[in-house]
Amino acid sequence: MKHPLAQRFDGAAAILAEIDARIPDTRDHLADTRATVDTYHPKRLQLAVAEIIAETATTTTFRMQGVDQVDLPPFLAGQYVNVFVDGTSRPYAISSSPAQRRHYDLTVRRVPNGRISNLLIDTVQIGQVLTTTGPMGTFHHNPLFHGDDVVFLAGGSGVAPAMSMLREIVDLGLDRTFHLIYGSREASDVIFRAELDTLTAAHPGITVDHVIAEPDAAWTGATGFLTADTITALAGELNNRMVYVCGPQALYPYALDQLTTLAHPRKRIRFEANGAPSDPTAQHHWPTGADPAEEVTVTVRGTSFRTPRNRPLLDALEDNGIRPEAACRSGECSLCRVRIVKGEVHTATEAALRLSDAQFGYTHSCVAYPISDVEVEL
Repeated sequence: MKHPLAQRFDGAAAILAEIDARIPDTRDHLADTRATVDTYHPKRLQLAVAEIIAETATTTTFRMQGVDQVDLPPFLAGQYVNVFVDGTSRPYAISSSPAQRRHYDLTVRRVPNGRISNLLIDTVQIGQVLTTTGPMGTFHHNPLFHGDDVVFLAGGSGVAPAMSMLREIVDLGLDRTFHLIYGSREASDVIFRAELDTLTAAHPGITVDHVIAEPDAAWTGATGFLTADTITALAGELNNRMVYVCGPQALYPYALDQLTTLAHPRKRIRFEANGAPSDPTAQHHWPTGADPAEEVTVTVRGTSFRTPRNRPLLDALEDNGIRPEAACRSGECSLCRVRIVKGEVHTATEAALRLSDAQFGYTHSCVAYPISDVEVEL
């Protein structure tokens, strides 16, 4: 039977004959696309500890190599992987350079009473395999919007993503000016100090200033905190340069206040998501009279349990064997997004919610706190 097109225009028969003569495309394009996506953006990685590097008395770098592949997925300097251990997970910035992909360096600082940091530092051994996500996160340099002259304010282990950015500049010979202002409690707390000294001596575009809060008699550099005056004295006028900020939770509102004092525009400040708020009750919209220590009931999938109001909903779910997908644990990535069917939660200001979330009852469970008895839909 003639093809319907053959009756529509001259030359159709020849075209149809050519189509029939060609080898039909039998590839599974959907599977090929999925394989490509999984190669570059895997949901999970199996990483083996190849080396354990003691950086300071409280900080350790774990050099991780792929179990199933030699070259690990590419990442942008400043991104992190989420490490799954002990029934929960924690995100750790990759401190190695993205110019090499044979390993990821994860730099972990001991947190007093920290469940995961202490577990990793005290128990992980060479050869041990850990499960992580693929690289993710939005805290990375974007040359189009951020420019090639940047300032980085780091505190404590917040230097890890800065280290990745610095190593990339060196490895790729990038024409970028990078000024790191690194605050530490004591001089002995400075992570990567010897390498930072080497980088600044060899690369004129890299400047590193240390600010020590509790200096000893031998310290001759800047002291105190990362105040507006200290930032200006070390970096000069910011002149609309992009400013990155990474460190403990307390650094973020403090740094924002100092940069605001300097009239630096908010759109030229980049904060790394770095955990749930240390005290959600200090936020202005915490309900008046809601005792943070009082327990409420959470119900999910027909199971109910009690938890205090000031415990993040994600942590409470994990405590009871319910493990939603999670990554940043800081309100940014939205992987732990859940729907509140009944009851009231306090959603911290850190949550990067969609415009429609409030209307339909969605929240990010890592930075949501049950105020009343709640029913949750995963």
